[in-house]
Amino acid sequence: MNDLLPPASAQWEWLEDKVRGLMARHAYRNLRTPIVEHTALFVRGLGEVTDIVEKEMYSFEDRLNGEQLTLRPESTAGVVRAVVEHNMLYDGGKRLYYMGPMFRHERPQRGRYRQFHQIGAEALGFPGAELDAELILLAATLWQELGLQDVRLELNSLGQPDERAAHRTALIAHLEAHADVLDEEAKRRLHSNPLRILDTKNPAMQAVVEAAPKLIDFLGEASLAHFSAVKGILDASGVAYRINPRLVRGMDYYNLTVFEFVTDRLGSQGTICGGGRYDYLIEQVGGKPAPAVGWALGVERVLELLKEQGTLPEAVGPDVYAIVPDASALPVVFKTIQILRAQGVSVQMHAAHGMAAGEGMGSMKSQFKKADGSGAQFALIFGGDELARGEVTLKSLRDGAGAQEAVPLADVAARVATKLAQGVS
Repeated sequence: MNDLLPPASAQWEWLEDKVRGLMARHAYRNLRTPIVEHTALFVRGLGEVTDIVEKEMYSFEDRLNGEQLTLRPESTAGVVRAVVEHNMLYDGGKRLYYMGPMFRHERPQRGRYRQFHQIGAEALGFPGAELDAELILLAATLWQELGLQDVRLELNSLGQPDERAAHRTALIAHLEAHADVLDEEAKRRLHSNPLRILDTKNPAMQAVVEAAPKLIDFLGEASLAHFSAVKGILDASGVAYRINPRLVRGMDYYNLTVFEFVTDRLGSQGTICGGGRYDYLIEQVGGKPAPAVGWALGVERVLELLKEQGTLPEAVGPDVYAIVPDASALPVVFKTIQILRAQGVSVQMHAAHGMAAGEGMGSMKSQFKKADGSGAQFALIFGGDELARGEVTLKSLRDGAGAQEAVPLADVAARVATKLAQGVS
């Protein structure tokens, strides 16, 4: 787990602002759920034999009442729990999104921590393939707006439970016939979760996995039609994809469409966003049967990829740095900069750094050094002589010449706003 410090935190805020704007344009509304949920929610929703439940969850007993609780390892189960608990689908489907920390006790690696952060979008109560496509397009649009490169979409269909059951029987038979090639993890999963064996990274098992029965060959007419409808919308929208018959995702609750956006820039763990349809999860957690589809992206991974590309924006400094040669000017300084801030101008005011009383505000040289280091476009200098004339000095910090002008106090807000709007520095 790690701390997030300025100026890096500004890059997180930039990403979050992009997401909020995109979600608003797609009419997705924000939902916030607790970080702690009952352990049974994840066992029931994710599946008892998934890696998350077996190895990665931070679970504990509440010593005050004996409840079994877990730090959320993902948010979909919590979103579904909230939708059921508050009967949110009583008047129709809902489009929702969330942001926040998740917790998994796994081996830390590049772009992945035990406390990590996800942004997700969920559409609940909609059965049609158009929602699958809408969510995929939503993510693809986000990549465009972030300037994310070298990301590809992989797509598959898991069909329905009866189709997966028929495929499961054939798959187990195939794997049992090659039991001598299976590693210990695959043997352990053979009868509990054989689909996950298809996702193995073990080179010695690749030939067996490649020759395994493909789930798509077991899909019925309705499942194939749903998948074709999703692909048709993506084709019409110009979104490229690759069919990956081995794509199964990590949770038990998925059916029909599953997808991942992946990259080769982050090593072997290259998935930055994944999701799909989960039409049976709402019923599993105690609600009335209702369809749903969604995705989640890893915030750390997206930011790491942007950094790798060299396109992660630098932290933006304030518009104005207020230089205060003498503390006696502070009442006027505060009155002026509060007017600026009220009009949307970002202002950082110089403050005394000494520990002892009477050390003053510091030299002009040191204040200008801090003003330049802040990244501000302009310095506002509240000198004694200027204030005696009812003025302040507005000085450019970024034009290379340090152009400056005297501005009446009453006109400071208008003058700063004009120069910022014109891009004049």
